[in-house]
Amino acid sequence: MSVEAYGPSSQTLTFLDTEEAELLGADTQGSEFEFTDFTLPSQTQTQGQTQSQLDNQVNGPDGVLPNGEDAVVKTSQLLAELNFEEDEEDTYYTKDLPVHACSYCGIHDPACVVYCNTSKKWFCNGRGNTSGSHIVNHLVRAKCKEVMLHKDGPLGETVLECYNCGCRNVFLLGFIPAKADSVVVLLCRQPCASQSSLKDINWDSSQWQPLIQDRCFLSWLVKIPSEQEQLRARQITAQQINKLEELWKENPTATLEDLEKPGVDEEPQHVLLRYEDAYQYQNIFGPLVKLEADYDKKLKESQTQDNITVRWDLGLNKKRIAYFTLPKTDSDMRLMQGDEICLRYKGDMAPLWKGIGHVIKVPDNYGDEIAIELRSSAGAPVEVPHNFQVDFVWKSTSFDRMQSALKTFAVDETSVSGYIYHKLLGHEVEDVIIKCQLPKRFTAQGLPDLNHSQVYAVKTVLQRPLSLIQGPPGTGKTVTSATIVYHLARQGNGPVLVCAPSNIAVDQLTEKIHQTGLKVVRLCAKSREAIDSPVSFLALHNQIRNMDSMPELQKLQQLKDETGELSSSDEKRYRALKRTAERELLMNADVICCTCVGAGDPRLAKMQFRSILIDESTQATEPECMVPVVLGAKQLILVGDHCQLGPVVMCKKAAKAGLSQSLFERLVVLGIRPIRLQVQYRMHPALSAFPSNIFYEGSLQNGVTAADRIKKGFDFQWPQPDKPMFFYVTQGQEEIASSGTSYLNRTEAANVEKITTRLLKAGAKPDQIGIITPYEGQRSYLVQYMQFSGSLHTKLYQEVEIASVDAFQGREKDFIILSCVRANEHQGIGFLNDPRRLNVALTRARYGVIIVGNPKALSKQPLWNHLLNYYKEQKVLVEGPLNNLRESLMQFSKPRKLVNTINPGARFMSTAMYDAREAMIPGSVYDRSGTGRPSNMYFQTHDQVGMIGTGPNPMGSMNIPIPFNLVMPPMPPPGYLGQVNGPAAGRGAPKGKTGSRGGRQRNRGSGQPNMPSSQASQDLVSQPFSQGPLTQGYITMSQPSQMSQPGLSQPELSQDSYLGDEFKSQMDVALSQDSTYQGERAYQHGVTGLSQY
Repeated sequence: MSVEAYGPSSQTLTFLDTEEAELLGADTQGSEFEFTDFTLPSQTQTQGQTQSQLDNQVNGPDGVLPNGEDAVVKTSQLLAELNFEEDEEDTYYTKDLPVHACSYCGIHDPACVVYCNTSKKWFCNGRGNTSGSHIVNHLVRAKCKEVMLHKDGPLGETVLECYNCGCRNVFLLGFIPAKADSVVVLLCRQPCASQSSLKDINWDSSQWQPLIQDRCFLSWLVKIPSEQEQLRARQITAQQINKLEELWKENPTATLEDLEKPGVDEEPQHVLLRYEDAYQYQNIFGPLVKLEADYDKKLKESQTQDNITVRWDLGLNKKRIAYFTLPKTDSDMRLMQGDEICLRYKGDMAPLWKGIGHVIKVPDNYGDEIAIELRSSAGAPVEVPHNFQVDFVWKSTSFDRMQSALKTFAVDETSVSGYIYHKLLGHEVEDVIIKCQLPKRFTAQGLPDLNHSQVYAVKTVLQRPLSLIQGPPGTGKTVTSATIVYHLARQGNGPVLVCAPSNIAVDQLTEKIHQTGLKVVRLCAKSREAIDSPVSFLALHNQIRNMDSMPELQKLQQLKDETGELSSSDEKRYRALKRTAERELLMNADVICCTCVGAGDPRLAKMQFRSILIDESTQATEPECMVPVVLGAKQLILVGDHCQLGPVVMCKKAAKAGLSQSLFERLVVLGIRPIRLQVQYRMHPALSAFPSNIFYEGSLQNGVTAADRIKKGFDFQWPQPDKPMFFYVTQGQEEIASSGTSYLNRTEAANVEKITTRLLKAGAKPDQIGIITPYEGQRSYLVQYMQFSGSLHTKLYQEVEIASVDAFQGREKDFIILSCVRANEHQGIGFLNDPRRLNVALTRARYGVIIVGNPKALSKQPLWNHLLNYYKEQKVLVEGPLNNLRESLMQFSKPRKLVNTINPGARFMSTAMYDAREAMIPGSVYDRSGTGRPSNMYFQTHDQVGMIGTGPNPMGSMNIPIPFNLVMPPMPPPGYLGQVNGPAAGRGAPKGKTGSRGGRQRNRGSGQPNMPSSQASQDLVSQPFSQGPLTQGYITMSQPSQMSQPGLSQPELSQDSYLGDEFKSQMDVALSQDSTYQGERAYQHGVTGLSQY
């Protein structure tokens, strides 16, 4: 590499020849001195020789460090000489950059740049410091698709488009090398490259390859700038690119310099763990709900589509239905039944018209049509099919209800009981027990018998004002919830309110509660009244139609149904009667079921509910949960599982500030222990072993035997007959999907089709096979591929459900095929990183799981590395043709004891956002006050996670691959044992008295030092998985040396800089506890020494 690459002032460095440099020991810094506090010239240069020269000059040619101190001094002097003359550098950017310079980094070689036709900017094909090339980064971020090459480049001023159909979406385009080598044909992936008519003279469509590979254009199409050019160019980080793209949406001419201006990027205030009062609570959550609302509104309103063709129909209820297809949009928008859509007629064949309707059908395997039912069909141009425009109507209802709930919580004393008010805000309060008559039999009539952990849950919940129930997959969460509701309703304290974030979850629970014989009313949103569901007969609007006590209302209803409209006086009378009927039904019900947001319905506004149960509460944002809570809760039960998917928050800013964390989780962190249901009835025991060990500390017991989970007359050869699962090694490459924001993998799609066909032939029913893929691009490609290329009848493939992990949450199938999609060198595995996604995907199947993926790419991630190692140990990691599978010989690094520091299972705790100071433990190692810090702590260089105390806890010998901070409560250092407060010491605890809760816990713990554990229930064959006698070990996140981030030497680490980690550990821990665990043992034992790895 030449000297010029470093700009004019770097001649002070003497450059050695590489060969010479390699002879001298280059990496001489001994591992015990980690000098991470100096910066090298730039990210990319460190990979060049400079690192070795710096080291040689720092450490002397013998590679001996004379003394740590001098080395640092010397290094800093050396680096001081490396001062680039900045003014010269800057003029280089601004003065002479041509128009076609890359808008990110300024590279302007015509062969390297591409013009984006939509945003009218140029970008280069170099990666700089990011994982994809600048042009691809821009196309994806800005959702652009069409590009043009530079006129002075080797290929001239070419617009890239499909030779066959003229499609210009670069993410769809690929090439087929023709037999004559000089010619290349550009074709789009679908339909052109897959059409048989192309089998022309010399095109072989199986040779088709995408133009963009590994997130950058193929180098023969657009040259990749040399290393040297990229070093000279402006260095821009991925964060800066994202911010710049956001800025361009408002101001297309903005430059990097504008990012520095104040007020460009204001972050909202983060959610906390504890709140002073409900006003502070409202002031923090209010703005986050508003952010999400604004984002949602912008998204919906940007979705207008013109030139839509409509097919008209008449529904059974005499209402007009319009069918139409929307061109594939690439937004994050998901259309749902009940959404409102405005249809306008723009042509001249009929008078201008607009009508509003709600969606009654969304695109599915059978077709991409959307159907909307119009509110009133007056003047609808039903003879005209063309020239319509579709707008999405944004409704603020749900956001308004959340805001109003936050306000009620703050203003209205009666909205919740005092105990719940303080508990929700994270204040210390005396635990109370509700005096109630416990039933003799806990099983409710009409529902299956309960198992021991379900009985324990029901019994405990009935006596507590606030409880959390954690229901891992298949543990009978719905039955348990229905049983609790049954007993609450029998106590005669007025109607019980039952909510869940989604309509499907509400319907499922409503059905179960109805089986107990209680009077249930299902309250639907007005826009969903026309949508059929299994519990429609319980819906309020349908129960009113069947009320015999009000003949007048029935007559008016009949008239309205027949004529469609009523006269204004009749309409008034009809409405008044209807309101009376609604009130009467609601007042007399035992149970009222609705969605969380539905609880803000004006029809419930005057009612007070003493007992409220929220199912799937881990999928609701906190303000959403508050809507039902403020209706007078004195007894609140949250049911959910924080090891499965959390709430969906569209706005990244709001999600980052903590809106994507559920109330359930925050309460767990505050030390309210969830009661865990422990017997699973869904999966074959071989399928439940891995999720149980990794996500639930091995506490899941099997309620079904292997024999129960063998299908009669099902003839499929599993690689290991007693283990109905395998990982099918696939070596395909991922490609960016047509939307630019998703991925697909054609090799995997072909394999998934073969496996599906195999299962169908073996006797599986198509509706009992689920195909899960995290990527929308793969989903839509699979739907098409299976129907066009599958060897069986199209109808069969249509009945196989292909959907995202999110769509499968809460449901089960007999067989699940998981297509991982990701396979690349630099990009990582995106979505698949989320441990909760993996948990949900692996736990949907009853009889068998098949994973199709590229182990090389996946094994880089610790959690997947565990999975692959586990499958390999079980001899079910296979490759080869399906009729002759053989064990794969791939080797993976052995999983490290410490798994994913971001903590799989107990949730990606990067979403836990509070002010970390809140979670501080007085006297812990982070407490810099000097007290409580053991003086003899031995620092050793070690993975930056923390060490495990050997002491009496069995963790050292256990050798388990369970996620580490998943099960360990933060260990207070020995000096701390004098204090009694538990981790969540109360703010309000007066001096001299210890927090009441801490004191009591400690005594209880000391009573049972050797507690037998129910955790070792799933002792597996393979040693690494078997859980020791107690699954909880303790960890001290103590040693600052392991936590100091690169770039900070130990002394300069301010307290705040590692609060983040301290408190992550606390959080993670708390999140995985269950009722059987005795965390207090930690307080009796000091750290007797730190285990050496």
